Amino acid sequence: MAGLHFGWWTDEGEALTSRAASKSVRPALALLACQAVAGDQQAARGPATAVELVHNASLLHDDLIDRDRLRRGRPALWAAKGDPAALLAGDALFFAAVQTLTDVPDADRTVPVLLAAVQVLIEGEYLDTLMKAGTEASEDRAMTVAAGKTGALLACACELGAIAGGAQPARAKRLRLFGHHLGIAFQCVDDVLGLWGESADTGKPTLSDLRSRKVTLPVAAAMASNTPQAQALRALYRQDSPLGAEECQHGRKLIDQVGGKEATLRRARRHTSHALYHLAQSGPEPAAAADLTALANMLISRDH
Repeated sequence: MAGLHFGWWTDEGEALTSRAASKSVRPALALLACQAVAGDQQAARGPATAVELVHNASLLHDDLIDRDRLRRGRPALWAAKGDPAALLAGDALFFAAVQTLTDVPDADRTVPVLLAAVQVLIEGEYLDTLMKAGTEASEDRAMTVAAGKTGALLACACELGAIAGGAQPARAKRLRLFGHHLGIAFQCVDDVLGLWGESADTGKPTLSDLRSRKVTLPVAAAMASNTPQAQALRALYRQDSPLGAEECQHGRKLIDQVGGKEATLRRARRHTSHALYHLAQSGPEPAAAADLTALANMLISRDH
């Protein structure tokens, strides 16, 4: 089942030569954080694998919760094979991630870091479900969701990579903070792309977040304004059923009119600046610092 999700083979077990690409942001961060502290990149292979497994486990569960039928341009696993398959495949990947770290050095230090990050991720996912349909909607809660759903695992990737490279706790903490702020910036841009991006680029149905009345960061920013557009948007979100195509287009227009898109992109830029500050404070190796800076800038400049 997990192989179907990753796009490794067909439902008949035939290997696929053309696979939808994953961003692989989290493993890249683990490897580069290891290099940033002058460690051997090979030492970070276990942490890099572990964070990618956790990420994909969360995607399997996220699609199931949100009822999103597409992932990376392919049918989501729950849509193709049913809810139990997606639930159990996600559980299996979580446990495989922990097992990966128990087999590498410093497991007594790395496993607790991973488990703590997964706990925060799960809490963020649950809070996200409370944000749907306008329930418990606020900018602060939307930011907490972003920090939990995305920031926690990017922070974990950087911290695990630093530990694998032999970093002392203070230095590893700086790289963890780099990942934390970068993760929030990354989620800001993802939320913008969820409203203004193309399905061919995002791999998910266009405006699916709006259709299900999910309160993402641009929506929360728009609702916070004291304007007629914000009132109209809140009225849309109070409906009992998913929004239709015209309602989604109208909702997106309302969000743009009150500056929800630009406010979210400003947040992304601000958190990227915070991330780069903590990176500089970690005293990184120049080559790895340049790569991490380039990665950070690439993540917030995706087409939106």
